Order: sequence, then structure tokens, then C-alpha cells
Amino acid sequence: MSAEPPFWRDALAPYARPHLGRGLVGIATSLVPYLALSALIYLALDISYLLVLALALPAAGFLLRTFTVFHDCAHGSFLPSKRANAWLGAALGLVVYTPFQSWRHSHAVHHATSGDLDRRGTGDLLTLTVAEYRASSWRQRLGYRLFRNPLVMFGLGPIYSMILQPRLVSRSARPRIRRSVIATNVVLVVVVGALCWLVGWREFLLVQTPTVLLGGAAGVWLFYVQHQFEDAYWQSSGDWSYAEAALRGSSYLKLPRLLQFFTGSIGLHHVHHLSAKVPNYNLQRAHDQNPIFHGVPTLSLLDGLRAVRLKLWDEGRGRLVTFAEARANPWPIVTTSSSPTR
Repeated sequence: MSAEPPFWRDALAPYARPHLGRGLVGIATSLVPYLALSALIYLALDISYLLVLALALPAAGFLLRTFTVFHDCAHGSFLPSKRANAWLGAALGLVVYTPFQSWRHSHAVHHATSGDLDRRGTGDLLTLTVAEYRASSWRQRLGYRLFRNPLVMFGLGPIYSMILQPRLVSRSARPRIRRSVIATNVVLVVVVGALCWLVGWREFLLVQTPTVLLGGAAGVWLFYVQHQFEDAYWQSSGDWSYAEAALRGSSYLKLPRLLQFFTGSIGLHHVHHLSAKVPNYNLQRAHDQNPIFHGVPTLSLLDGLRAVRLKLWDEGRGRLVTFAEARANPWPIVTTSSSPTR
């Protein structure tokens, strides 16, 4: 193994320096307006539920932006202090219903294995190859089809990924991760219980449900299109490259400025995967000033919406395909060395 530093480290080093002022502005433009809007929505319950739904839309946007701050804290990239990132991340984990330590671990695994066919299963979206799908039983195929159905993925997906799955922890998990999940669950019970006592459980659900579902659906879609586009990068472990996975397997989702604001610039996912230490407020500048990023896969908003129809990785063609394309695939089927672990 070469002892030389990665070719991108020096080029991206100036952007991988968190700035306290920028971080505080990020909090002031994410968490603060989200909490303010949430309080306003509770007051709007006495006026009209249509007004509640109208206010839930921007609230969901600020919840999504808050999650990007939580995400950067998990990488230790949002604030200059490692301890400050950990404390802020743990606090924001309560807002986004996600245990910080547990999510940080699974997300680190995702970064280390993204695009590796032999190491799927942790922190990523379940994706089968055409060969694996054809070798599955009819029940397994039905389950996979349901899982990849947009109504399930973006309707039930936020409930599972934000509310149910983070509450669970494996007995084999590291003690630190188990403590994080249990502590987060306990504090959430206290906080949610207090809010239900203060405003009423019905009112709590009427306010939180549309905001969490909208913000969660947008988050699931973002996570999807960051690595699930037609010419994405998937290789077996022996041929897998971290840099290629970042530059070819992570999309540049070029969004309108307002949407880029609410998504915390996470659409510049190619920069983020090449260097996770670059905070979200430096991603655009890093992209613009480094030619290495100018030829990466670029998706428009419409491209991202169309990518939802892609379901399986076709190893013969080297791209993601729809179920219909998989049925008509004339290429010989190549069997992967291992299937995703679940």
C-alpha cells in the first residue's frame, strides 16, 4: 500500500477548516427557524389546519437543513472543536429523532463502502443486482419491489428511518452505541411526554406528523439520488476505489438556490464523499475552485426525480436499470461474490 497522501488532500485542505462564525450562522438559519416555526404551528392550530399544513412546508425545509448540520457534526466538520461537534450533534439528534453515536457509526461505514458491491448493507439503501434479483424467491422479489416502490420508500420510509429504526439497537452493537440509542430514547420519551402534557398528544401529532413526513420524504429522496442514478459507480471489492466511488458514484445534484439552501448544499455530494471534513458551507466553493470536480455526474432536479424509477444494478451494462430493462437485458448475468447483508 502506498504511503503517499491521497491526491486530493492538499487541494481540499483549505476548505476542510470549520469556521465558528459560519457554524453559528448555520445554526441560526436551521435549528432556530425550525423551532420558531414549530411554535407558530402550534398557535395556528386554533386558526386553521390548512394554515398548519402551509406552515409545515417551510418547517420541513428547516428540519431538513437541521439534519444537514447534524450530519456535519457526525463528521466532526461543522464546528472547529471536536467536543462541540459531538455535543451539538447529540442535541440535534433529539430534534431529528436520531441517536448521534449510532448514526455516526453507520454513516462512517457508508462512506467507507459506498459503491462496493461486496460490502453493501450498512448505512446505505438496499440495492440488488439483476443476478441477485433473478436468483431470489418470489417472496423476496415482492418484498424488494415493495421496498423500492416510491409510495413505500417516500411515504413509509420517513416513518421507518426517522421514528422506528433509530429506536432499535443490536445486542452485538458496541456499548458506546447502545448507550447512545438508549439515552436518546429515554430523553425523547421525557421531551415528547412533556410536550404532550403541555399542548396535548393530539396537537403534538397534528403538528409533528406533516413536518416530519415532508422533511423525512425529502431526506430519503436526497439520500436516494446521491448514489442511485443511471451511470452510478458499483464495483467488486478488488476493483473498488474510494476516489472513483466519490467522483463517479456520488452525484452533483444541481438544485435551485432556495432548495440548495434548505438541503444544506448536500447535493454537492461528490465533494462531500471525497472529503467528509469539508463543512456544508464550503462545499460549493470547493466544487467551483477545483477542476477535478467539473466532470462529475451532474443531475438536475428533474433528473433526480426520474432516477426514482431505477431499481437494480446491471453488472453487464454497468449501470442502474428499471425492472422492465432488467427483464429485457440481453447481457450475460454476472454473479457478485457476495450479496448485501441485512
